[in-house]
Amino acid sequence: MKPAAFAYDDPTELGEALALLARDGEDVKVLAGGQSLVPLLNFRLARPDRLVDLNRVEELAYLRRDGDMLRIGALARHADLERSEEVAAGWPLLAQAVRFVGHAPIRSRGTVCGSVAHADPAAELPVALAALGARFHVRSVRGSRTLAADELFLSFLTTALEPDELLVEIEVPPPPAGSWSAFVEHARTHGDFALGGAAAVVGPGEARLALLAAGPAPVRAGEAEALVVAGADAAEAAEAAVAGLELTGPDADWRRALLRELARRALEEAGA
Repeated sequence: MKPAAFAYDDPTELGEALALLARDGEDVKVLAGGQSLVPLLNFRLARPDRLVDLNRVEELAYLRRDGDMLRIGALARHADLERSEEVAAGWPLLAQAVRFVGHAPIRSRGTVCGSVAHADPAAELPVALAALGARFHVRSVRGSRTLAADELFLSFLTTALEPDELLVEIEVPPPPAGSWSAFVEHARTHGDFALGGAAAVVGPGEARLALLAAGPAPVRAGEAEALVVAGADAAEAAEAAVAGLELTGPDADWRRALLRELARRALEEAGA
């Protein structure tokens, strides 16, 4: 199929892009990597009045270390994350998670911020970023604001972004000193949508665990994290991680068992 007709703009400056997003009376969509948006356009599940292509806004194309922070611009590709030695050394959970994202052609075009803004609960990077305590910087012509993961991700394919707002940067703090991390998932075939997954970071006196495809948004397992810090083993913490999940459907018991096992594996691989 082909998309419905739309107006097209390709600004070269961020301010110009934000002004286009703020046009009154129009449904405006942003194009960066296009790996999520273009299929929606082709199937006419999305029918925007205007498409704003960010690919010439060079100020958004960066992946860099800033002090002890990692900063990911809106045009940073999955492949940039995957190939970065600095990310592998300083933020290994992101390097582990990005390898599960689609296939090489998808990672070469898809953007990290685009995956986050799409907010698929089966996507790898939103879960990994939630486990790392990332902060999400949002801009519009009205100003800027910074959101935590639990503020940004609201539900299935739904974020707190307003129609005129753009996710311009993700700021990722360093993992706890002396910590280990692990990312595991299960899919029918590599590159397919995951049926479940877990991201874990475990260090002295601290533990973080986030679950993938366990709800309408990334799920932080706070009770399980507290149990690990208190000295519980990975199996006990994994049981707590899935105890409160609201899973429905005929496969709910199977999905709970899968998530329990993936949480256990992630915690064990991270040193819990």
